[in-house]
Amino acid sequence: MPNRVDVAIVGAGPCGLAAAITMRKAGLDAVVFDGSCVVSTITQYPTYVKFFSTADRLAIGGLPFVVAADKPTRRDALAYYRAAVKHFAIPVRQYERVIAIRGAEGHFILRSEMRTGRERETHARTVIVATGYFGSPNRLGVPGEELPHVTHTYHEGHEAFDQDVIVVGGGNSAAEAALDLWRHDARVTLVHFGPTFDKKIKPWILPDVTNRMKEGSIAVRWESRVTAIAPDEVTLATPAGTECLHADRVYIMTGFAPNVDLLRQAGVTIDPVTGVPAHDPETLETDVPGIFIAGVVVAGYDANKVFIENGRYHGERILARLQGRPVPPEPALSAELDT
Repeated sequence: MPNRVDVAIVGAGPCGLAAAITMRKAGLDAVVFDGSCVVSTITQYPTYVKFFSTADRLAIGGLPFVVAADKPTRRDALAYYRAAVKHFAIPVRQYERVIAIRGAEGHFILRSEMRTGRERETHARTVIVATGYFGSPNRLGVPGEELPHVTHTYHEGHEAFDQDVIVVGGGNSAAEAALDLWRHDARVTLVHFGPTFDKKIKPWILPDVTNRMKEGSIAVRWESRVTAIAPDEVTLATPAGTECLHADRVYIMTGFAPNVDLLRQAGVTIDPVTGVPAHDPETLETDVPGIFIAGVVVAGYDANKVFIENGRYHGERILARLQGRPVPPEPALSAELDT
């Protein structure tokens, strides 16, 4: 792998890979770093999940994404993005975490740590940070959150068969997890601090989960918060007072915050309220010249603003800035995501 490149991209998710393809098609030497594997965020999705978007809206670099069904699955996406890396010969340094960025526009130095613990430096004229958000869950900050039967990700319900489980959250992830757990014969209670589900819940999920609650198949505690987690129970603060529920497993589906530590360390200003890095919304260049952002990190705490659908074009906006030409318009999202 070269130690001097035109563009260093931090994050090998779909948006980071798309940016790399864009740069390489323009004749720029680009390398991608990731502290885990290629598209590691997608590996954290539920095992049998289907995407919101159709396959064509998840494709990158013009490489066709063909599936037999109407929507691609997690497995389809993993296979596609592996194929994209090979097809476009993208240099990806998997399991190599960038731990520091120093320097200035035209001459940045990235310090990275490999899985072996060995460190090395890479020189780059431009840096694109596309670190995503799955590595930094929104924690409840309560005692017991680190116990082994507590998780911030959901894969499948088989492990919870015939168990008492608590699902915390009121968004898509919480609703889908509650339904899947119920279908695997778990005894499910959903806990959410709000009076109902979040507004942006998938329209085809809401009637299903609501009906399960009405019939008593899934219990719910609205306007309630988890205050402590023990090995076999969860303590709640509810409108009626303190309540303790038996729990064999706890799924905290409260989403993730953007991973901006590297940007902050590099000198980029982070809005303390929104979590959005200071940047030009047209070119995606931060307030540190030569450092750009791409993917969901652009949206800060509101991850629902950026998806693969539109984040895959961020590289084109960055390239336009590097080439001194007009930035292309923002693409429209599919009707499902606009809903």
